[in-house]
Amino acid sequence: MHDTRLTIVRRAVQEIKNGMNVNLGIGIPTLVANEIPKDYRILLQSENGLLGIGPYPFDGEEDADLINAGKETVTTIPGASFFDSAESFAMIRGGHIDLAILGGMEVSEDGDLANWMIPGKMVKGMGGAMDLVNGAKRVIVVMEHMNKHGESKIKRECSLPLTGKNVVHRLITDLAVFDFTEEGMTLIETMDSVSINEVKSKTEADFKVSEKLMEVK
Repeated sequence: MHDTRLTIVRRAVQEIKNGMNVNLGIGIPTLVANEIPKDYRILLQSENGLLGIGPYPFDGEEDADLINAGKETVTTIPGASFFDSAESFAMIRGGHIDLAILGGMEVSEDGDLANWMIPGKMVKGMGGAMDLVNGAKRVIVVMEHMNKHGESKIKRECSLPLTGKNVVHRLITDLAVFDFTEEGMTLIETMDSVSINEVKSKTEADFKVSEKLMEVK
């Protein structure tokens, strides 16, 4: 994991509270599993039918039958359970997921999320993201602030097909942390050595700055 992603992941771990049922999306979110404190009693859920995901396996210890929704090999914790996708989505749609940590391609200033497809690219399906943004009690999006072309991924309006409208509660990037409320998008934290001006210059969306702005710990 390079430093940029590690910074995002370690900040995202702070959103997890003891006793939660948590769903980790494909990409950066899956890396969260390796950073959860060992004394935490939480259950990580994958929509392909697994509750009780552990850290990634060490080289040579992979089990091809144990995979997450991104088809990556994983481990399980004692007491883990396996079930079909219907049961998994019943958990999500029934409001039994306390927190969903999802990746993002774009997030708008209104809290809209686009993370399931890029037009013209072949996709296998929409996955569980559309259910998660509506079924989970809280939605955290983690992503890099800029795309590979140097363009802001935090938009006034998303240009990619939406996963959901007004569904993001908090956004964590390699530069900053934003909250989305009825009052709009608000900058609440900056990463180490990142200035407000840098965040503004690299963010297309309009946002307010919290009076209690602090640096990420």
